[in-house]
Amino acid sequence: MKVHRGEIQLGCIVAEDIMGMAVNPIIPKNTVLTEEHLNILQVFHIDELFIEKTKVDGNPFRSPLIPDPSNEENGKHEPLGFIDLYLTTVKEFKKEFMNWQSGTAVNVARVREIILPVIQIVEQDHTYVYSLPQYSTKKEYIYHHAVSVSIISALIGKKLGLSSGQINQLALAGALSDCGMAKVSPHILSKEQPLTESEFKEVKLHTANGYKMVKDTPLLKTETKLAIFQHHERFDGSGYPSSEKSDRIHLYSQIAGIADVFHAMTSERMYRSRQPIFKVLDMISKDLFGKFDIKVVEGLLQLMGDLRTGTQVKLSTGEYGEVIYTKPDAFISPIVKLKTDEIVDLSKQKNIYIAEVFM
Repeated sequence: MKVHRGEIQLGCIVAEDIMGMAVNPIIPKNTVLTEEHLNILQVFHIDELFIEKTKVDGNPFRSPLIPDPSNEENGKHEPLGFIDLYLTTVKEFKKEFMNWQSGTAVNVARVREIILPVIQIVEQDHTYVYSLPQYSTKKEYIYHHAVSVSIISALIGKKLGLSSGQINQLALAGALSDCGMAKVSPHILSKEQPLTESEFKEVKLHTANGYKMVKDTPLLKTETKLAIFQHHERFDGSGYPSSEKSDRIHLYSQIAGIADVFHAMTSERMYRSRQPIFKVLDMISKDLFGKFDIKVVEGLLQLMGDLRTGTQVKLSTGEYGEVIYTKPDAFISPIVKLKTDEIVDLSKQKNIYIAEVFM
């Protein structure tokens, strides 16, 4: 809907690119508005803009299982769109996390009820995954992270040919991988500066604490519980809490671990800015080589590099174009046709990457 600048609330989502005097948008579509964005709007004298009907923080929200009352009056029962469903999922997960902080036991059945509808939607169209980092905010990061790691883990599992039951368990492993963070001091969770050594030691306890919180539930498989305990282990033995190596780290742990790293690096966090998706994928495949089983890395690269012909992209050079071909051995470096009709093979341009994907 179209609103005046003075009516905008923090957390609203931009529905259309906001253009300034340049060719590129000053605020891209699907951006979650912050105080900084409102200042930009003022500087560029943007008085009106289009926003989504939902926002990240606060109402209005509806449960994905409850029809829209306005549609009910007309005899219609329309399902929520992805953004609505995703944000509702984050909101409901936040309630559960706050319950854990107050000492309530983990209700795995409730987490499953919250998570699986959004997993089912994204399984039908994986392109929603490209927008996940845009919705996350610094203040609400831990809740967005849980839901996004769940989604990414499930999709990697699907890429690797796991069964639907295994994918559901992976989704729960991703969602609950950081449940132990509920036992970390709220001061540390909201800290805007880098953690001290003692604070980081407390954070590292979240894997063991998380395992303790779920170890007695019959609704999680043994390997799912293991993933919650092991998702910070690394293939070369450099991880924690037990410095396990190679095949002693379960596949579920590997998948949840790489999903955790990927979403963290592509999202805004308290003391780190988000980086472009395809730059992060390149870093994972090169700088983190040996940290994860190669089949898990390839699963992530195939998932995120599965850009359909005609997909509109923006390159790190600022140029716009569309994907015309993806080589089987270069998932994250497709051939792109620019608006100028120039053809760019990103697999041969090591210093150029896809900065943004428009779905």
